[in-house]
Amino acid sequence: MSIIAEILDTLEIKVQNLFIKMKILEQNNQDLKDEIIKTATVLKAQSEEIEALKKQYETLKIANSLLGSDNNKRDTKFKINSLIREIDYCIAQLSD
Repeated sequence: MSIIAEILDTLEIKVQNLFIKMKILEQNNQDLKDEIIKTATVLKAQSEEIEALKKQYETLKIANSLLGSDNNKRDTKFKINSLIREIDYCIAQLSD
C-alpha cells in the first residue's frame, strides 16, 4: 500500500504544480490582454492625430497657394472649383 500512497502523493504534488502553472498562465494572459487594449488605444489616438495632421497639411498647402506660391496652385484651383460645384448643387437643390 505504501507504493500506492507514494504514487498518490506524487500525483497530488503534480496536480498542485499544474494548478500553480495554470494560475500563472492565466495572469500572464490577462496582462497580455491589458497590454493589447492599451496598445489599441494608443494606435487609435495616433491614427486620429495623423488624420488631423493630414487635414492641417492640406489646409496649409491651400493657404500657401493662395498667398502666391506656384507649387500648389493647380490643387487649389481644383479645390475651389469643387467647392463652387458643391455650392451650385446646393443652390439648385434649394431652388427646387
